[in-house]
Amino acid sequence: MELVWGSEEFVIAGQPYQGFPILLWNSMESCVPANQFFRSYLLRGEIGSNKSWPSTGRALYDFFSFLQAHEIDWRDVDRGEAKSLVAAYRDYCLVTCKLARNTTRQRLTYVCKFYEFALKRKWVNRVPFNYEERVGKRATSFLGHLDANGNKVMANDVMPRAHKTLLKYLSMAQIKLLLAASENPHHRVMMRLALHTGLRREELATFPCEYVYDPEKEGRTERNLTISLDPFDGSGMQTKGSKARDIKVSRKFMSELYRYLSKVRGERASVSNIPQNALLLNQCGQSYGSDGKSLNRIVNEAGKRAGLKANAHMLRHTYATQTLVSLRRNPAQGVDPLTFLQRQLGHSSIETTMMYLHVVNEMADDAVLAYDDELNALAEEA
Repeated sequence: MELVWGSEEFVIAGQPYQGFPILLWNSMESCVPANQFFRSYLLRGEIGSNKSWPSTGRALYDFFSFLQAHEIDWRDVDRGEAKSLVAAYRDYCLVTCKLARNTTRQRLTYVCKFYEFALKRKWVNRVPFNYEERVGKRATSFLGHLDANGNKVMANDVMPRAHKTLLKYLSMAQIKLLLAASENPHHRVMMRLALHTGLRREELATFPCEYVYDPEKEGRTERNLTISLDPFDGSGMQTKGSKARDIKVSRKFMSELYRYLSKVRGERASVSNIPQNALLLNQCGQSYGSDGKSLNRIVNEAGKRAGLKANAHMLRHTYATQTLVSLRRNPAQGVDPLTFLQRQLGHSSIETTMMYLHVVNEMADDAVLAYDDELNALAEEA
């Protein structure tokens, strides 16, 4: 098997799809079933992003390579053996390749989606897996269907159970260490923007200058201000799935951002002859890559200097965890903490936001004070 990626000349329905996965047999002929699945699954309307292209392509490539190495036809779903071909592939991933359980789950998710697609196309007469009833606190998952009582799930029987691991976040003491290790003011404002808003790294990288203003000149008196993240407003803002959403920032932090924009950012902006829309610029005066990987390296290196393991997504987890605890300790009238956090983070489902409840339940109540106030006090000390 060969896995290749579409070039700029690879066109589907008149649109170029550079980086799109293409699976080929050893003869270099198209693996038609897999490639038709890619087009159906990856180009459907709700995807809205090319981030899942590599993982989906590699999952199908690995699965078909496994079948080819064992001389198994992917359509042979009625093999008469106790272990289905998908279950055999699962054990190959876990035992032979020693892949992480979550990595194996991700691969199996795409493989099972492929067979569901094949069944609809009548390429097979059934899928090579069954569903079994499982009980748990959270009954929704990939390839699962919620039972009427809300506590049982019909789960895919080849899917290994997920290991529940608590999300990693920073304590206030660790935040102080991280920011203290970041003497570069441009890096510090990036990290503070993440800690105050929970933005994803690609959202941090494309956060535009035009979203920042002086609340004093605008005559704004409310404590929290609304910023509309809109990928279609011409500012260059990018969000996951190109979905617009509103976020809240404190009036005090908006003043901090405006001070940075008007007094500090110019140091980097002057290096480049090309004006940049993004608030955050690299040392060459250019915008960071829209995937935000450079920002991740900045946080990682600052963490090493502070004796911590940190990355950009951990700052998002930190914001979410600390904000949820603060809202639960100091509830605002008419504000549901989980719903607020869901909207702030841009989660499509409340189920995704609920993962932070597991973290919060592990935290000691007396260890957390009002989160945003502590961050602002920290800025005044610097």
